[in-house]
Amino acid sequence: MDDGFLPLGANRNLGPLIQFPRKHLKLIVVAIIAGLILLTSSYIFEQVDAGEICIIQNPITGTLYIYTTQGIKLQLFGKVTKYRKSMQYWFSSMKDQGALNDESIKIRFNDGGHANVSGSVRVDLPLEEKSLTAVHTKYGSQRAVMHELVRTIIEKSVYMSGPLMSSTESYAARRNELLGYIEDQAQDGVFATTSIETKVKDPLTGSDKTVTVVELIKRPDAPNGISRREASPLKEFNVRVYNLSINAIKYDDVVEKQIAAQQSAIMDVQTAIANAKKAEQQALTVEQTGKASAAQAKWEQEVIKAKAVTQAEQERDVAKLTLEAAKFKKEAAITEGEGEAKKKELIMAADGALTQKLAVYEGVMKTAVTELAKQKWVPEVVMGGCSAQSNGATAFNDMLGLLSYQVLKSINTDIQIGKTKPPEKPK
Repeated sequence: MDDGFLPLGANRNLGPLIQFPRKHLKLIVVAIIAGLILLTSSYIFEQVDAGEICIIQNPITGTLYIYTTQGIKLQLFGKVTKYRKSMQYWFSSMKDQGALNDESIKIRFNDGGHANVSGSVRVDLPLEEKSLTAVHTKYGSQRAVMHELVRTIIEKSVYMSGPLMSSTESYAARRNELLGYIEDQAQDGVFATTSIETKVKDPLTGSDKTVTVVELIKRPDAPNGISRREASPLKEFNVRVYNLSINAIKYDDVVEKQIAAQQSAIMDVQTAIANAKKAEQQALTVEQTGKASAAQAKWEQEVIKAKAVTQAEQERDVAKLTLEAAKFKKEAAITEGEGEAKKKELIMAADGALTQKLAVYEGVMKTAVTELAKQKWVPEVVMGGCSAQSNGATAFNDMLGLLSYQVLKSINTDIQIGKTKPPEKPK
């Protein structure tokens, strides 16, 4: 830069600084502006998640801008308040559910028993701009909505549900009704009720005692047919509560003892009933077992009978077959005998039974010759020559001829040597 352009009295030694390039100066200015934008971007834009409701209040006019859809929204240094569209509210006594401290709600039943109800409920905020504006204007934050609106209504509903039943009923028989009463009153308003005094039997002492019983007032045009004392504030803001869950009911020690005693008595009664039913069932079982055994024995005898009948029928059939076979054999034997007899008869008729007669003759004559030969036909002492020996031989021959004749005659056979039988005369 020319020194002639320096102001009067200026230090001539600043020349090098004044000569700083202008393009570098522009870059510095741009960087400063970019840094300011980055530092203030969180006040200019706001990121909204899918499960969130974002309400931005204009810092100048105070106008509320409500966003129920996800994405980047223009903030322009406005106040941002976020709500969850749906959340779980815990009034639990457990440290791992909700807050670390016990947030259970106290309840009083119509028999004077007390307990603490522990559980949770689902809460849905409205998405309409009018309802969200009313919620935000009155409560201003999600914590305030949950504790000042939801919890207050749940506490009231729990407290007003207690007089509708006894502590022992809430323990078992009517627990589901208790759950329904709390959720119904929280959503649609507290029930309109009427109180009456009645006498009931004490489960421990067995004596009668007077208790106040609360009954619901029915009205057909009311929500669920039950008249309401007042509408639920949740209706005003279109806030929905549902899926109420009770995870524990902690009764006072006196009530616990009473419930335990009653349960013991109930168990004794149930045990007695069970034993009676068991005995009855055993009797029926014995009866049925006896019937079954009798039926089994009967059918076993029927089986034996059937087997015997079958065996007898088999034996009968075998006997029939054997008899028929014997008859066939008999007939065959008779037929064979008759045939053989007929054969012999024909043979004998043909030759006069000559073969048999000759066999008889031969046998008799052999025996006779043998026996006659043993006899002494000649005397041992002969007097007067050989006439005695000749007489002995003659006697032997005569005897033999006589015997032969006798045999032939007995078998009706006439043997004539050298002669032929004359032919029979024609009749």
